[in-house]
Amino acid sequence: MLEVQDLSKSFHTLTVAYEVSFSVPRGGRHAVIGPNGAGKTTLFNLIAGAVAPDGGEIIVDGVDVTGMAPDARVRAGLARSYQHNNLFPEMTVRENLAAARAVHEGRAPVFWRPLGNFGDILRAAEDLARRINVAEHLDTPVRQLSYGTQRQVEVGLALALEPKVLLLDEPTAGMSPEETRAMQALIGGLPADLTIVVIEHDMDVVFGLAERVTVLDYGTVLLEGTPGEVRASDVVRQRYLGGGTP
Repeated sequence: MLEVQDLSKSFHTLTVAYEVSFSVPRGGRHAVIGPNGAGKTTLFNLIAGAVAPDGGEIIVDGVDVTGMAPDARVRAGLARSYQHNNLFPEMTVRENLAAARAVHEGRAPVFWRPLGNFGDILRAAEDLARRINVAEHLDTPVRQLSYGTQRQVEVGLALALEPKVLLLDEPTAGMSPEETRAMQALIGGLPADLTIVVIEHDMDVVFGLAERVTVLDYGTVLLEGTPGEVRASDVVRQRYLGGGTP
């Protein structure tokens, strides 16, 4: 469902990605880990189209999206959440989800009309709120929500686009243990045919969710393997997991 082939990017003399390759099957759960500065978020920016690569290809469900603009990639089936919340803070949860749904359906240009005129979009927003466990907050302005609940809404905005591939950038960053467990349960409960790639610093979350893991180091792939193979790797332990025995 997602193929990244020899993806490379440099900013002047700084190489942030060098011939990065991995693939994820339909419904696969794939994690990208690595120390700060390894190039993880840059990799997501390249895949999502926020940054143009110097070389390589990005293929979504058999379609080469490398030269496409970000919005065209969304229409091709790619959506993402961000490391820092990217929401409409003064709008309610319902309005945030409805706005994302309107964009997905191509009705954003007339969305200045009263929200009540879009019954189907409102119903879709309410269904989505139940899926991400925020239905009790539908009429709450996003700015009043806890950080963890805001992160759930962030995932909801991406899901409103009905993606084939969902990129999640540090979904549990800054969360309490309880919020982390809630987010992990939310991700684990997403549809089995949705392909998910997650950047994550919490190794318990990584090893609990991912079927395969790509380890980045200075923009290159240090190792790719199962969670067990990554945990057992001497090189990964020395470079990233802090040494010691597996």
